[in-house]
Amino acid sequence: MRLIRLWPENSHFDFMRLRRFSFPLSAIISILAVIMLSTVGLNFGIDFKGGTLMELQSKTGQVDVGAVRQTAEGFGFGEVEVQEFGNAGGVSLRFPIQSGGEAAQSAVVQKARDTFGSQFDFQRVETVGPRVSNELVQSGTIGIVLSVLAVLLYLWFRFERELAIASIIGTMHDIVLTVGFFVITRHEFNMTSIAAILTIVGYSLNETVVVFDRTRELMRRYKTMPTEELLNLSINHTMSRTIMTAVTTALSLLALVLFGGRAIEGFAQVMLYGVVICTYSAICISSPMLIYIGLRSSEAAKVPEGKVAAAE
Repeated sequence: MRLIRLWPENSHFDFMRLRRFSFPLSAIISILAVIMLSTVGLNFGIDFKGGTLMELQSKTGQVDVGAVRQTAEGFGFGEVEVQEFGNAGGVSLRFPIQSGGEAAQSAVVQKARDTFGSQFDFQRVETVGPRVSNELVQSGTIGIVLSVLAVLLYLWFRFERELAIASIIGTMHDIVLTVGFFVITRHEFNMTSIAAILTIVGYSLNETVVVFDRTRELMRRYKTMPTEELLNLSINHTMSRTIMTAVTTALSLLALVLFGGRAIEGFAQVMLYGVVICTYSAICISSPMLIYIGLRSSEAAKVPEGKVAAAE
């Protein structure tokens, strides 16, 4: 029985031609992401901002957000963020940090329960103090920086210089676009978001390594092949594997988005976006970047004749 092929076996699709569109598009999106990050900023969750977060579900399935906001602001606990979420009748309340320590935060929760308890079911209540939130910000920032540096060092030692530079550019591209996704969608940025970013970095690394390993192998086999043709051949050879990995991962994440519930919905959405971006980046950003870096001229001199003959 003939196996189903996800990509034609002898395909010669010209992926390098897409760089004329992918490079300007990614540059524009990356610049917009950085501008929005510096002006609008991330929607930090309670993990990083501190305070008290409550998610309520109306027992009747209907909610007047304006009335809830007016009532909550009348508590005297400062400015309150009130938003609808999820299904009909869902509303979230975010109170700022109160002076007076844990007892003051508990007073906010008790006041809300006494006021809204007859009309709403309390589905989620979280309280984070200022000291804990500051520690989480520091730990999260250090974790992201160290993880990204470790990945970049791995790429530098894993590949030759030109391949490593292209891999690093592709990974940084994926990080910038992922952060931009948080800014544009206003998804809450919390500790789970950091886990999503680090997972996306790992997925990006995996996609790039697969394509570049084949590129390096083909360079030793076809020593005089033009760079563009070599890169196209590398991507066409690995496209079946890329499609299989991306589709299976995306289907799993889509199931989490649709049926995973509020707890992991944001994480699953970011990861689903990350799979698309990482796949796009490996094909349309990292690989074409080797043309401008000058892969063929610099690498041809590095390959010993004995290895070329052995590969052939």
